[in-house]
Amino acid sequence: MSGEWPTVTIGECAANEPYATQIGPFGEKIRAEMYTPAGAPILRGTNVNTAERFHDADFVFMDKETSERDFSKFVCEADDVILCHKGTLGRIGIIPKRNRYQKYIMGNSMMKVRCDKTRLEPLYLYYWLTSRDGQDYLFSRVSQVGVPQIQRPLTTLREAKLPCPPLPEQRAIARILGTLDDKIELNRRMNETLEEMAGTLFKSWFVDFDPVRARAEGRDPGLPDAIASLFPDRFVDSELGQIPEGWRVRSFGDLLELAYGKALKAEVRNDGTIPVFGSNGQIGWHDEPLAAGPGIVIGRKGNPGTVTWAATDFFVIDTGFYVVPKSPCPSLHFLFHALRSYDLASLGADSAVPGLNRNFVYMSMQCLPDPLVLERFEKIVRVWSERGTSIDGESGALVAMRDALLPKLISGALRVKDAAKYIGVTF
Repeated sequence: MSGEWPTVTIGECAANEPYATQIGPFGEKIRAEMYTPAGAPILRGTNVNTAERFHDADFVFMDKETSERDFSKFVCEADDVILCHKGTLGRIGIIPKRNRYQKYIMGNSMMKVRCDKTRLEPLYLYYWLTSRDGQDYLFSRVSQVGVPQIQRPLTTLREAKLPCPPLPEQRAIARILGTLDDKIELNRRMNETLEEMAGTLFKSWFVDFDPVRARAEGRDPGLPDAIASLFPDRFVDSELGQIPEGWRVRSFGDLLELAYGKALKAEVRNDGTIPVFGSNGQIGWHDEPLAAGPGIVIGRKGNPGTVTWAATDFFVIDTGFYVVPKSPCPSLHFLFHALRSYDLASLGADSAVPGLNRNFVYMSMQCLPDPLVLERFEKIVRVWSERGTSIDGESGALVAMRDALLPKLISGALRVKDAAKYIGVTF
């Protein structure tokens, strides 16, 4: 139990080397004008502000010579635990052993810990920092004046006290929680692949017209005959340029209605299983839907033009629209990808608050395929979408399991062997 475990500080368990605990460069030492197309990647809040343990992408860079000359003490490597001390607080990361770059440079708002691995398992420290005890400790030292930031950040980090079970037990706890996170991450990547497949198919069929071009040029479209035969083998002129013969140009106003969401403040929502969407995706839960799912939500105010898929019955608040298909286009998946292909954010209302003018959307034109092609696309993509929804459900269960096990394992209230058997991990 945790009462039997000694308590140590992070500073006591840091590696015996210079800059094992380190805060990023002060002030504006790393400036936007220093960014280069390639070189040493700079760590920012975006690299820890995700559902992943580390987001190994979307970097800005500085040239390698500058990083080695002026920023050597800010280097991060595999197994370093990283966190923000300013701005995006409460998000923790750990650089994986299999990473894209050998070394990273801390940005201005970052901190790191490099552990003495004979005393403290880095992944165990990562999970303690993400636990309620770790988060409560960090947030109890946050200044709310101006930009939220940890007061005396490096001292706060070094003085953090955590239970320190024997190293084999630390590794076992990290293994159990890491196994769950690995499964969650694998599911996330599978869903990304399914989404990319759907987007690629839409672009191929309805933007690049690949099957039609292939048939027009006497080439094999690379599709089953039953599908290839649904596409024409000629193009005709239209107001959008050349489109497949027999297909039509229609306005979005002919294809859909953008229905207004409804006000639903957080304090009046009831606990339930209905996702609540705002202008930038899901923002909570409620017990009654506004619309039957699946459906499409579009940001109206605040973050206009964002297009989000709702897999189940859903509620949209008054900063968003939801799509009601009209008879010429019953395929929700076609409308979803068609709307995502437009720069809807540019179709703004004339107002001080950024907003989407639905009348401008209605006037935008879209090439509508033959109904049989539309039906086949919907059938194919719906299978992928339903698979993604199933994966999301599995991930939700895994997240709940991890979040339930984390405090019990870190506190010692749950024995490692019992938890390992529960999730099927062997040591």
